[in-house]
Amino acid sequence: MIGFDYGTSNCAVAIMANNSPQILALGEHGRYIPSTLYSPSRDVIVNWLQQHLPTNNQVAFKQQRQLQLQKGTAALRELRLDGINSELSFGQQALNNYLEDPEEGYYIKSPKSFLGASNLMPQQIALFEDIVAAMMLNIKKLTEQNLQHDITKTVIGRPINFQGLKGDESNRQALAILTSAAKKIGFKEIEFQYEPVAAGLEFEQCLQQETKVLVVDIGGGTTDCSMLLMSPHYKTQLDRQAHLLAYSGQRVGGNDFDIQLALKGIMPSLGMNGFLKTGKPIPTNSYWQAVAINNINEQTEFYSAANARYLKELVNDAKNEHELQRLLKVQQEKLSYQLVNNAEQAKIALTEQFEQSIDLSYLESELSTQVDQNTLLNASSRELNAIAALMQSCVQQANCQPDVVFVTGGTAKSPVIAKFLQAQFPQTKLVVGDHFGSVTAGLARYAQLMFA
Repeated sequence: MIGFDYGTSNCAVAIMANNSPQILALGEHGRYIPSTLYSPSRDVIVNWLQQHLPTNNQVAFKQQRQLQLQKGTAALRELRLDGINSELSFGQQALNNYLEDPEEGYYIKSPKSFLGASNLMPQQIALFEDIVAAMMLNIKKLTEQNLQHDITKTVIGRPINFQGLKGDESNRQALAILTSAAKKIGFKEIEFQYEPVAAGLEFEQCLQQETKVLVVDIGGGTTDCSMLLMSPHYKTQLDRQAHLLAYSGQRVGGNDFDIQLALKGIMPSLGMNGFLKTGKPIPTNSYWQAVAINNINEQTEFYSAANARYLKELVNDAKNEHELQRLLKVQQEKLSYQLVNNAEQAKIALTEQFEQSIDLSYLESELSTQVDQNTLLNASSRELNAIAALMQSCVQQANCQPDVVFVTGGTAKSPVIAKFLQAQFPQTKLVVGDHFGSVTAGLARYAQLMFA
């Protein structure tokens, strides 16, 4: 049995060993594999999955995906004729393959962000299910290679609310996709646990007395808060519903901080905040669409032929044409992920230093821009205020103040964000946990109780 953190930014797996959670190494990826996938063609993902699924699941899958498999077979034939490797890649290697030639292939980051999206067509849901299954299968195989035996039972972490506009309907859709994908790749018993509750279960191990803990889990795609009653006497109890005093969650997370830093820190170098020859401000909608990598509709619009024509006209109408040419290049060469990755790496660097330079030479020779911790703070004001509102909502629901605020998630590592969160509860102890491992470890603890 495993605890499986299928995260928006990273994925990880843990088991219980000697009554303690152990986060496993996943081959060359280490303990955390970025939630990314690269395929030389979107159409061949289904064929890769068919080939790697457990034997007893292949027949049913082939019947479900007949048309997609036929289309993928034709795409594979073209790849072979062109001498292109048809294998999928995951994690950092997926990003490397994308950056090598952004105009070619199919790259997706954080597919968990799309699972609750509204108005998905059946073929889109099938594609997301196959993407999730491929990523999960890769991780399952790496786990089984590490442990030298099959894994059939798992507890998968879930946010309180998936990213989506339709509330419970979005949550049901996302859970259905995750469940179907997990069954397809060979998990026999599948349970879910709220990610902030899992993080709280791990934090509970260090407590000596009953404590009201406000758990703030800032994930890649969502932030979830839970007010939990914790105690060393509760650690062996499976049903903790009575101890869950309140919870709240919203679609705001690490990806949003990256996107806002890209928008406010990078896009001015591409003409944002500039002016047209008429003296009017340059419209900003295309800048937002360019970096909105977690919004299918916005990205589709940005890369449309109609938008390409619009941007060419905008270049001609701008006072600083050469700056707008950089935005046009992003559109023509499909560089959205590269821009946001630049911002993400700068955000990470700003956890250790006040200022960071961002290399933009792929847009124009010797081009770069500077960002600092104040840039991050100002760019993220809306996101930070949303997280503060979630924290206060939990307190109001629970009708009590926390004894401790426990913060986890990679984004919480930033001193800018930690300082902001402490300011929300200045008289309360703030504990910053294992930025990536708390949820995974808690899921393993819950798996041990669930499947005992």
